[in-house]
Formats: sequence, structure tokens, C-alpha cells
Amino acid sequence: MFSTAARMTTKPPNGSKSGKAAPHFPSIHQFFTPAVPELAEPARHPDLSRVVRLLEDPVSSSLRERHISALKKVAKRCQNGFLLRDLVNAFTILNLCAERAKDHPEYASILCDLLHICRLPFLKEKASDETNYASVVTDSLSQMGYLMRVSDSKVREQICASIISLYSSDKSKPCEDGLCPTSLGYRQEMVERSGVAETLVMALGLMENQLPAKLQVLRALQVLSSSSAVNCSFMLKAEGAQKVCFHMNEPDQSGQVLFRSSEILWNLLENGSREEVTSQLSNMDCIMVLKEAFLHQLLNGYRHYDQQLRNDLLVIITLIAENPRAPLIESGFAKQLILFVTFPELKSHNPLIRNLKLSFTSEDFEMKKLLLNLLVVLSRDLSAVQLFKESRVMLALMLLVRPSSSDRRPSGKGRRSWTSVQQEELQLHALATLATVAPLMLDEYLSCQANTCLLMLLEWCTQQDSYFGQSHGFHGAGGQGGKKAQMRYCVRLLRSMVSLSNSLINQDLCDQGALSQLLGLLRHFQEREEEEDAVCVEIQTDVLLTLSALCEEDMHRKELFGAEGVEMVIRYLKMNPAQLYSGLGHNRLFLSTVDCVWSCIVGCYTTEDLFLEKEGAFLLLDFLHLSPRSMKSALLGTLLELCDNHKTLVHVDAWRGEKDLTAPALLLQLWRQEEAKLGVNRDQQGRITGTGPEIKHHFTQKCYATNVK
Repeated sequence: MFSTAARMTTKPPNGSKSGKAAPHFPSIHQFFTPAVPELAEPARHPDLSRVVRLLEDPVSSSLRERHISALKKVAKRCQNGFLLRDLVNAFTILNLCAERAKDHPEYASILCDLLHICRLPFLKEKASDETNYASVVTDSLSQMGYLMRVSDSKVREQICASIISLYSSDKSKPCEDGLCPTSLGYRQEMVERSGVAETLVMALGLMENQLPAKLQVLRALQVLSSSSAVNCSFMLKAEGAQKVCFHMNEPDQSGQVLFRSSEILWNLLENGSREEVTSQLSNMDCIMVLKEAFLHQLLNGYRHYDQQLRNDLLVIITLIAENPRAPLIESGFAKQLILFVTFPELKSHNPLIRNLKLSFTSEDFEMKKLLLNLLVVLSRDLSAVQLFKESRVMLALMLLVRPSSSDRRPSGKGRRSWTSVQQEELQLHALATLATVAPLMLDEYLSCQANTCLLMLLEWCTQQDSYFGQSHGFHGAGGQGGKKAQMRYCVRLLRSMVSLSNSLINQDLCDQGALSQLLGLLRHFQEREEEEDAVCVEIQTDVLLTLSALCEEDMHRKELFGAEGVEMVIRYLKMNPAQLYSGLGHNRLFLSTVDCVWSCIVGCYTTEDLFLEKEGAFLLLDFLHLSPRSMKSALLGTLLELCDNHKTLVHVDAWRGEKDLTAPALLLQLWRQEEAKLGVNRDQQGRITGTGPEIKHHFTQKCYATNVK
């Protein structure tokens, strides 16, 4: 253990002054106490270059026992980690062992021991070592990834375990003699720069019959992708999303392959390029793998863990569905998913539905909401709409929406169902889904008598009863303690339907008294004493837009709008102009009121006269004077149409604004402001002498739009 010089300086035990060495062994205490202090560090950190020369020397190539002995000493003396300055030699040794392990398995064992040391932070002697050896560290970590070429399963497992520890563990303790471990942030940066994540993805295909090693690779990829956009980018460069998906259904009794694969896909979607991930998964092979995995978890997974995994897969599938090139419909998977949307509201003889059982847990509830959201995504493809019709999606959604849904009880003895809170949230979710889906299925909408259902729901929303809305989830925002959330989405759905200008739908609504019911709803809001919030303002805005769509170009409906409608509009026009800047949406409410005047009042002399009698023209001019520029166009257009009634001109002439401003003066003022905005120049006689760039740009855009049409 000690050098020859150290042994020669030891005194003989017989006290002889001779310089010759004694013929027997030195004392025991001299074995354990080094005579030369400076030899301590080499004892702990051997000269790895000598080991490299030993392994590379052709003369000693057959001395495997000597090789193993030297390598074991290296593993023992470097048990606290490799020095940064020794990394080149250390990884040269690792590569030499990897080459010999092909023909001599004993090298694989010592290779595992040396790789086990790599789990520890590399050691630095000076603060500047991290910077000086950065390129060496990245090259070394890259070589560690390339060692996955060794076919031994234990070696591959140890490589992954070391990478995981190096990347995520920060429990190392400072070593003695001034050696310090590299920081966690430094190690993470070096791992990212090394591109080892890309190497591990490519190594997945090498482990056909090595399940433990494959699990370790997946675990390493999961850790590397959990918070690093750089690692995710390297993984996607190697088509990581596609390759991980291909392996996720391979036999594994523990279920870890599927779990870790789905977690990796999640990480790639969150931290990598979502477009690239969905693009890699948008092929028939990946869709079929995901289909098999989801159906297996849906039909056979009863544990909470299985249900969570099922929902994670459904989210991934939904994100893939956003890619129009994804073959969800061609694979038949979309049809099955749409069928699941209608369960348990509709019965089916389909074997998948007959074998499906819901426990109505929180995870089942989440799956139901995810399926409803999937309908919205799939509705962008018109081919999916036909599947909606075949699966009676409209009927299933209307069963969720119906007013009595919040009061339903299980119909059978001991039969489980959604809780009242879950039913409320599903009702809101179904209403939001219908706002997108219903306009695509007008025949089904009418056949389900959806207008009747929505008007009944709207009436239920205005009733005073003991109902207490829980308003959980995204769609319930702003409606806690009442029915405001239901009213909000019901009115939004009605607005979506009437905006289609479908004569059958609009006539059906009017025949059922929708005009008077909507006016009553507005009166309900105007008579409330509570302070308005953004949801209340949004509901009123949508009701006004719905009334405008129903009454536009229909004289009979304008007459039905009548005095009650005029009175309602006048109240909104008396709004304080300062509310336009409230941030709650009063600006949209005012514009929808002006639109309501244009569509529901203008053109019918009876309602026009009532509007003028209540000083409606004065109110429009007041707002024309005080409103921002963006609103003036709608106000001027409404006033212009109203001036077809000769009585309007009398009111316009009689109007006076601030500082006795007249209507002609106001109009001239607006004219000058517009000319200044457009950069129009006039001479002393008032003639136009030039136009600014804005007016040229305006007419250029107008001509371009005309040519495009």
C-alpha cells in the first residue's frame, strides 16, 4: 500500500544503524500510518491515467484479473464521486469496460459499480472548475447516454438511475480536503446541454425483452421532461412522443409502463411544443394505441389510480383531436368516444355501453366533463357532426339541461347517480357545449323541442324558491347561491340560435312567448336593488341581442315588442355615461341597447312614436355627444334610420347639449373631428386641398376587400 521510499525510511526494529532493510515485515502501526503526508490524496484519488494505460496496453489485454482488481480499487477510492479533472479518464475507463463487456461479462459488473459512482455530484477543487470543465462534463454525460448500447440490463438500469440521481438529487455532503460537490443547478444544466434525453429516447427500441431496464428509461425520461423545455425539445427531436406512445401498451403487470408513458406525454405537452407533440401522435398507429389503452382503463379499471390514468389519457386524446389531421374519425375512435358522451343519459345496445359501469366517483365526474369538452373540439370537423346525429348527442345534452335535472333522484332502488352539485355543474357544462354544437344540428334541435326546454329553464331561473346554486367549476363562476349561472348559459345559447336567422327556430320561439318572457327578464334586472356584476351585465346584453335578432325585419314582432319594450330601452339609454368605463361590460350593454332600438323600434311607426314621446331621440343625441368615438357610428346610423319618421326632426331641432350646443353644431363638430383624424386639408375657402395617409389607407383597404369578395 505504501511506496518503496516510504518503506526504506522506516527504522529497523533491532535498533541497527544500518541502512539495509530488515529481513522481516515492518510493524503493524507503520502499515496504517503513512510516513509521507502528501501521499494521502493519491491514495484516495488514484491516478486514473495509469488505469487507462493498463486497459489499453496490448501486452496486458489478456490480464483480466489484473484489470478487474485495478478497477475495483478505482471504484473503492472514488466512492465519494469523480473529480472534474478526472472525468476524461473516468469515462475512457467506462467506455473500455463497455467494449470488453461484450465478450467478458465480468466487466459488466465492475461497469455497474463505476456507473453507480456517477450518481453522485462531480467534485470540484476550485470554484472555477465548474466553468473550466463545462465542456468536459457535457461530453462525459453524452458518453454515459451512449453506454446504453451495452446489452446488459443491469448496466442500462444503472445508467438511468445515475442520470436520475444526478439530475434531481441534492443530498450530497461536502467532502473533506476542500473538495466540494457541484451544485444541482449546474448538474441540471450540463445534463440538458449533453442531449442525453435524446439518447434515452432512441434507446427505447433496444429493450424488447428487458422490462426493468425499459421502466428505468421511462422513469428517467419522466424526470428529465418534468420541468425542462430543453430536454423536451431534445426528446421531440428524436420523435419521443411517438416512440413513447408506441411502447405504452406493452405487457406489464405492474401498469408502470402505461403510467410513465402517459406522464411523459403530459410533460411534453406542458413543457415542449404542443403542436409538435400532437403532430407526432396524429397518425393511425398512435391513435390505435391510445384507443386500446383508454378502452382498457375505461372498461377494466376500477381503482382510483386507474380512473385517474384513464382521464389523463382522455385529456391527451382531446389535445390530439384539436389537430385536424388526426385520424380520430377514420380509426373509429371518435364514434366510440361520442357514444360514451351519451352515457348514462341514454340506453344503448352497443356492447361497449352494456359493459360500461360508472361508480359516479369524482374521477367519473371529471371524465364526463372531459367528454363534453371533447364534443366541442370534435365539432370543428363536419364529419363528426354526422356521428353526433347518429349517437343522439342532442337528446343526451337536453336531458342534462332540463330544468328538473337539479332535482332528480335515482329512479331505481339503490341505483347510484350524480350528486346535486355534480348535476348542477353538468347542466352548466351541457349548456356551454350546446352553444357550440346546437347550431350545427338544427333539425335535431327542433325535434328535441329544445326551445321549449330552454324557455322552461329560463322561467325556472327567475322563480323564487329554496334552490341554492353551488356554482363549482369554471362554468359556475359568478352564480353562487342562486340560478344566475344557469340563466347566463341559457341566454347565451338562445342568442347563438337566434343569430342563425333560421325562420323555423325564431318563429317557434316567438310562438311560445319568448319576446314577452325576455322582456320580463330584463324588467327583473332593472327592478333589482342589488349591485350589478359582470355576469348580470352579460346576461342583459345577450337578452338585448336576442331580441334584436328576433325582431329585425319583422313588423309583427316589432309591434309585439310594444310599449313594454320601449320603456325597457329608455331605461337603458338613461344609463350614466361614466358606467361605460366600469370594466363590467356596460359599454357592450349600451351598444346592444342601440342595436335593439335599430332592430326592434325603427321601422314600426307605433313603437317609433312611443320612443320619441319618451324622449328617446334626446337620449341618443346625449350619448352621441358624450360617448367615445368607437360608439358614434352606431348612434349616428340609428338616428339616421329614425329620421325617416318626420316627427324625429322636430326632436333633433329641439335638442340642446352642454353650453346650449345644437344638433347641427354637434354634427359639424363630429365632421371636423373625422376630417382631422383622416388628415384632410382645406384651404381658406373650405375646399379640400389634400388627403392624409390614413384616408388613402382606408380606401385602399376598401378596394382590396371589394376585390377579394
